[in-house]
Amino acid sequence: MEIHSDYSSLATTLRTRRQRLAEKIAFPVILWSGGSSSRNFPANHYPFRASSHFLYFAGLPLKNAAIFLDGGRLELFMDEDSAENALWHGEMPKREEIAQIIGADAAFPLSALPTRATGAATIALQDASTYQQQADILNRSVTPSYTPEGIDRDLAKAIASVRLCHDTGAISELRQAAAVTIEAHKAGMAAAKTAKQEATVRGAMEGVIIAHNLTCAYTSIVTVHGEVLHNNQYHHPIQPGDLLLADVGAETPMGWAADVTRTYPTTGEFSSTQRDLYDLVLVAHDACIDKIRPNVEYQDIHLLAAEVIAQGLVDLGILRGQAADLVAIDAHALFFPHGIGHLLGLDVHDMEDLGDLAGYEEGRERSDRFGLGFLRLNRPLQAGMLVTIEPGFYQVPAILNNPELRSKYQDVVNWDKLAQFSDVRGIRIEDDVLVTTAGGEVLTAGLPTDAQTIEELVKLGGRGIGVNLT
Repeated sequence: MEIHSDYSSLATTLRTRRQRLAEKIAFPVILWSGGSSSRNFPANHYPFRASSHFLYFAGLPLKNAAIFLDGGRLELFMDEDSAENALWHGEMPKREEIAQIIGADAAFPLSALPTRATGAATIALQDASTYQQQADILNRSVTPSYTPEGIDRDLAKAIASVRLCHDTGAISELRQAAAVTIEAHKAGMAAAKTAKQEATVRGAMEGVIIAHNLTCAYTSIVTVHGEVLHNNQYHHPIQPGDLLLADVGAETPMGWAADVTRTYPTTGEFSSTQRDLYDLVLVAHDACIDKIRPNVEYQDIHLLAAEVIAQGLVDLGILRGQAADLVAIDAHALFFPHGIGHLLGLDVHDMEDLGDLAGYEEGRERSDRFGLGFLRLNRPLQAGMLVTIEPGFYQVPAILNNPELRSKYQDVVNWDKLAQFSDVRGIRIEDDVLVTTAGGEVLTAGLPTDAQTIEELVKLGGRGIGVNLT
């Protein structure tokens, strides 16, 4: 980690965040950053990623560190870098230097942390070593934050309320992630026309992210099998007439994420059936974005997408009936089974380590309906939230060949008509939308969505769009 001028305003931003948290709780807090996990043998580490809650209040991806928060005050606990580690990985800034960067009130070695443990709340970490350290130092069981009660749950609720709406420092980072992600998708379009398999397109896209000194916010989805919603295989050949679904997002060094999906024909030209379904998904995408503004219920945005898709499938002869009635019986979910999107921030599914505490308004629970059960966000929108909008159409064999579902929906699906769209496995169009007082700002608007421009970009090798990375 190098010290540079970009950190000049970091301490001010972090102090404000810590003060906002202090206004919501009356107990001390310890947040751990986490440590590295080894792959196969101790010296071969997976890339380190600090806990997002630690990052939000400490600002830097410090390994094996903790912060103590109390009444807006922050104390940093971490050990000085060892000579052996400096030999292999270079020297780290001293503890006091790091404390100054993040605006800490004091800094101590990690061995002093138990003196702050009395009455402190925390957020349980995923890695086993740090989780055990949390339990040992706090001398109690550290329960997941989505359990029914306890001081850790109270902390999780307070953190969720603070992190739901992004400050200017966060939005600046999110814009950077979005800009690099746009550039990566352009590179994918440029590679698709001549690529022989999915891995080539993935390599082109992730290469752009790496070249900007960012990382991937999640495991990339780059596939001609778009019906597999989280397809992380890249060995399939790319054939003429295929649609390629690319769901790839960048993450800044400070941990802020983007999440974008585009679907395009690898030859640069949609078939008539592909174009019909692509345009339908795009109508749903645009309608949902137009609806975004403060106080609008996110579930209503999801249901809007469902109704637009249902009406479009009726118009194409795939479904029979009235759109509202079809949504009421979840017939749309045969082809659009997931939610319209999710929160986006320091994680691509922001704060989902807290269960539904962040995503669901207090007192609400997940539905058991086929068409609503995968909705990740169910609360009124507020200015400062960043959400994804990602409607889709999929022909998932596990759904369409399910005997129970086929029987339930036999009278509303025209299976013969659906067979005419066999060249469409999956289509998703996804953008990142910042809720503003005036409506919604699409941070990823620099990457076109209309079919004709998408075709031209693939044919031209991704050229023709400039992206401002400043």
